[in-house]
Formats: sequence, C-alpha cells, structure tokens
Amino acid sequence: MKRIVFMLIAAVILACGVVFTNPAAGRANEKAAPTYGIKLPPGYRDWKLISVAHEEGQLNDIRAILGNNIAIKAYRDERLPFPDGTIIARLAWRYVPSEENNRVFGRPQSFLAGPPTNVQLMVKDSKKYAATDGWGDAQFEDGKPDDTALLKTCFPCHEPVKARDFVFTRYAR
Repeated sequence: MKRIVFMLIAAVILACGVVFTNPAAGRANEKAAPTYGIKLPPGYRDWKLISVAHEEGQLNDIRAILGNNIAIKAYRDERLPFPDGTIIARLAWRYVPSEENNRVFGRPQSFLAGPPTNVQLMVKDSKKYAATDGWGDAQFEDGKPDDTALLKTCFPCHEPVKARDFVFTRYAR
C-alpha cells in the first residue's frame, strides 16, 4: 500500500513538472504581429545559437541570434536559399557595464546583457510571403507584437544581403 501511495505521489509531481515547465519555455503568446500574422513560437528561447552580435549607436544592445532546427540544418549544410519553415529569432538586451566584474578586473572592461529590448523573427514561407521574397518579419516587445509601420522597414533593410537570402547573420561555428 505504501508503495502505491509513493508511486501516485511521484506521478503527480512529475505531471506537475511537465505542466508548469513546458508552456512557459518560450514565453510564447497568442498575439500575432500585424503585418505578417507571426506569433512567438513556443520554446524559441531554447533554440540553438547561430551567433551573437553587439550593435552600437542608438541601439547599444547585445543580441543572441537563434534558429529552429530547420534554420540550424540549413546553416550547417551551407544551404541557400533557406528552406520553408526556417525561423530565425533575434533576442536583444541593453548592453550595460558590469560593475561587479569591473571591480574584480580593476578597470572597466566587462559588459552584460541588461534589460531586454525586443525579439525579432524572420519566418521563411515562399508562398505566404512571396511579396517579400519568402520572408515574413515580426517584432515583439514585452511579448506583445510591434506596430505595422515598423515592420514595413524590415524587407528594404535586408535587400543589400539578397545574395545571402536576405539574412545578415552568418553562422558562428
């Protein structure tokens, strides 16, 4: 009898762990970006790293560029154009000095990701987004989709890298 009670309690604990960790993994929401109808994909924060970047100037942010399995396979296989189903996510945070690390180093040299700024997505679907050479774009701030006017600037900005299927980020092996 004790064994049955123990097994039942263990099963309940395991079920609760699955229920509470799975949906929250990517902080996906149900709101779609207005221009292309793109939603934050579940679990996107757990995707594999493509590269990192630091943008200076007004943005002054640090970025992690992640890809779903289709994107990672295309990068590894050096396949262009990217196949339909490719999703590339760019997560950005303010670039801030680390006072704690700088005290250890004895001089200002260390920086960290500070407050998050936004998440941007590129989604490849050659039929759905034919007008923009197969790519749909989205931007989210605090999990909410950004406005239509901003998204209209995405494709023109990416046109200079048409030879790389409109993708700026190179794979960091």
